[in-house]
Amino acid sequence: MKITILGSGSWGSALAQVLADNNHEVILYGNDQSQIDDINNFHQNKVFFGDDVYLNETIKATTNLAKALEGSEVIVISVPSSAVRSVLNEVKPLLSKKKYFVNTAKGIEKGSDLRMSEVINEVIPLSLRYPVVSIIGPSHAEEVILRQVTAVTATSSHNESAEKIQHLFANEYFRVYTNDDEIGAELAVAMKNSIAIASGTLAGLGYGDNARAALITRGLHEMSKFGVILGAKQSTFLGLTGLGDLVVTCNSKHSRNFRAGYAIGKADDASEFLKANKTTVEGIYATEVIKEIADKLDVELPIIAAVYEVLFNNAKPSELINQLMTRPLKDEKQQ
Repeated sequence: MKITILGSGSWGSALAQVLADNNHEVILYGNDQSQIDDINNFHQNKVFFGDDVYLNETIKATTNLAKALEGSEVIVISVPSSAVRSVLNEVKPLLSKKKYFVNTAKGIEKGSDLRMSEVINEVIPLSLRYPVVSIIGPSHAEEVILRQVTAVTATSSHNESAEKIQHLFANEYFRVYTNDDEIGAELAVAMKNSIAIASGTLAGLGYGDNARAALITRGLHEMSKFGVILGAKQSTFLGLTGLGDLVVTCNSKHSRNFRAGYAIGKADDASEFLKANKTTVEGIYATEVIKEIADKLDVELPIIAAVYEVLFNNAKPSELINQLMTRPLKDEKQQ
């Protein structure tokens, strides 16, 4: 089967590795010609993985979107959440028949408050797509590219589509479970990025395991509370897209969100990081959108609110830690 991956970055390349290992014809679409040449000529993506990592030699890449889409049955979207709509608007005129759309972005669209599957549903008419499936869960590209054991979900409200994509990706090192809770899974993988910024900030400030364990636990509570209010299943937050993705993102050197928080914590200030940063840190966008939604719903999310104050109102992380620790005492199960 021919599969097009939109986005030739680290995650797009890692998923291309999985699919090519499963004997599918894979083509990556990107806009950086030097990166595309590196993939085609040397079977590497050195910008993201350095000099020692090689891709399956059957993987091809192009900067020509029409060529990338020609003959493909499945389109995998592997671009930042902020770019999903614009990329799909380029794809739409090039479609002539139904295709499977697989989302891998972990975010909520600013302005519309839509989850990624909802953005795809809005841009691509049903006549040109099957029900959307999201491949999401605890997974770093740096490990998947090396064929290290990973487990994720194929999340969709349509079980038949989820199972098709599950079998497309699954192999001996990449295990895929199905999940029918789109709301919970997509909200969880977006919110955990904000919690990961907070986790990195604690590490940067010099706090230890006790503090971060407390943060992850209370962060999971906020994710679950927020998700259930929006229609999610509580059990989803104890699964791969909830607890699983939260743990890996809050503790890993591979996590851009954790690294961003660490830099902010070391400086006890976000302004310099935000000014200098040139990478996609999904948690920054997610924090702003989630805070806006929570305010509209009058939902208290103390950790999200604290991260928001640091990122957007120049608050000092060290001072906010004290404020969080001295809030009125309550029962752990209290909402």
